[in-house]
Parts: sequence; structure tokens; C-alpha cells
Amino acid sequence: MQKKIPISIVVGSVSDLKIIEPCIEILKKFSVEYEVSVISAHRTPEKLDLLIETFEKKGTEVIIACAGLSSALPGVIASKTTLPVIGIPSDAGALSGLDALLSISQMPSGVPVACVAIGKTGAINAGLLAVEILSLKDKRLQAKLKKYRAEKSKEIYLQNKKLKTLGLKKFLSSLGKK
Repeated sequence: MQKKIPISIVVGSVSDLKIIEPCIEILKKFSVEYEVSVISAHRTPEKLDLLIETFEKKGTEVIIACAGLSSALPGVIASKTTLPVIGIPSDAGALSGLDALLSISQMPSGVPVACVAIGKTGAINAGLLAVEILSLKDKRLQAKLKKYRAEKSKEIYLQNKKLKTLGLKKFLSSLGKK
């Protein structure tokens, strides 16, 4: 029996691999199995079709697709499956990802793609959104998400306390900023 891989991450080119690193760190933090594939919607459409056909066999529940420029990858995947697709706009190209953001967020009605922010922030949020989707059926993940949110809240509280204690200039200096 094949091991279940609930998250499939697809990038349009190897240059997008660096962008998805924070997403992968989130999935590791929550102990969620994933796989990564480099397949282009434009340059290797037949390979993309073959990959999409394997999702059901692998137990894929959520697809995360990262691409830049015209960013067709998330939309093409969404057009060929009913699984949830989360699109991460790559910050590549002359428009620094704005073109990819608009491409992903402007999907026609009937073919939804969840669109997160451009680049690293988007990758983090894509990982978290995928975990949230999986947590609908997994109480263990729900508990981990609550703990994660509490930790993030505590970090802000502690940063604010440090700011009040040190003052703005010393606080920024402690962060390595001036």
C-alpha cells in the first residue's frame, strides 16, 4: 500500500523552490506529509496531466501551486481536479510577483483557486491554510494550530513588553535595525 501524501506542492520551475521553503517548514512543524514536483503548465502540460491523475492514488487532499509571471499553474491544476488548490504567486519577473498575484486571484467563476500573498509570506500562509483544511478532519492538527496561534500571540506580547522596557531606539537596535 502506498504511503498517504495529503499535500502535493507543485512549482512551475526550479527557481520557485526557494519560495516554497517556508511552506515546507510549516508542513514539517505540523508533521504533515507532502511531496514536491517541478512541472510547468506551459512547457510540460502532459507531465502535469499525469501528476494530477496520481493525486487520488496518493491520498492528496490539498494542492499548493507556486508559479510566477502569468502563473497559469494553479489555475490549470484547479481546472483538472476538484481538490482545493492554493496558489502562491512567485515574486519573480519584472513586476515582482504582481502579475502572478493578479493571474491567480482573477480565476473565472467555477474554477476557484485560493490565493495567498506574494513570496515568503504567501508560502507560510499557504502551508497554514493547507493545515487548516486538513484539520477539519484531524483533531490533532486542530490542537497544534491552536498552540501555534497561542505561541505567535505570546511572541507579540513579549515583543511589546520589550519595546516598553527598552524604548524604541534600543528595541530596534536589539533587532539589528537602526
